[in-house]
Amino acid sequence: MRRITAAVAAGLMTFAGLVAAGAPAQAATPTAEYVALGDSYASGVGAGSYDPGSGDCKRSTKNYPHLWAAANPEYTLKDVTCSGATIADVRAEQLSALSASTNLVTLTVGGNDTQFSTVVRTCLTDTESACALATGWMSAVARNQLVGELSGLYKDIKARSPKALILVFGYPQTLSTTGACSPIELSAKKRADMNGLADALAEGTAKAAVDAGVHFVDMRKPFAGHGACGTDPWVHGVNTSDTTATFHPNAAGHEKGYAAKFISTWG
Repeated sequence: MRRITAAVAAGLMTFAGLVAAGAPAQAATPTAEYVALGDSYASGVGAGSYDPGSGDCKRSTKNYPHLWAAANPEYTLKDVTCSGATIADVRAEQLSALSASTNLVTLTVGGNDTQFSTVVRTCLTDTESACALATGWMSAVARNQLVGELSGLYKDIKARSPKALILVFGYPQTLSTTGACSPIELSAKKRADMNGLADALAEGTAKAAVDAGVHFVDMRKPFAGHGACGTDPWVHGVNTSDTTATFHPNAAGHEKGYAAKFISTWG
């Protein structure tokens, strides 16, 4: 398991020494800073338990940044994620949370820059050919135009927080290849095309991460077998009570998918 900062290691050694000396155990004192950036997949839309103070950003106390921070109390979490955020929004409205003292940064963004909501609406309400056109067009954007835009954002983050570990969490494939999608059924062709857009986003994001020298965390494998419409979904299907949650990770997706990957790899 990787060590994120020398400060954390030093803190753990100090704690061990206190225990060995018979000192009473105390709650960990935050010694490092973690800043969470990104869109609805980072803020936790679909996970419930939203912070009332976050308004339309819909930051959930069950999102993967909060779950990781709860397991690592030596970190102080600044969660500035926001539903609907684009690359430009992150740069304009979220990067101010970073500083030279930031130790850890996580980010999920890019889906809104490929018109995620519009593509979903097209595939749910229009023909297979319309869905294929929408996903194909946005997949081309993800593999080309988006790469430079993401790379530029990652480099801006590095400039603001030069000592931070920067982890870019990708998007999972949202749909199971089998199972009923009530109340709107999706054909196998539409499901494949929608999952193809997730693949394109992963490929484009991975290229940008390599270019900028940050870490890309591919979430397709952790979510395999847990797409919407399957038998054990970690992703909402069409959610008629909360349409914004449609095809977003549920609480299990954040806990068993994102947070489990985060914790198992980076502590």
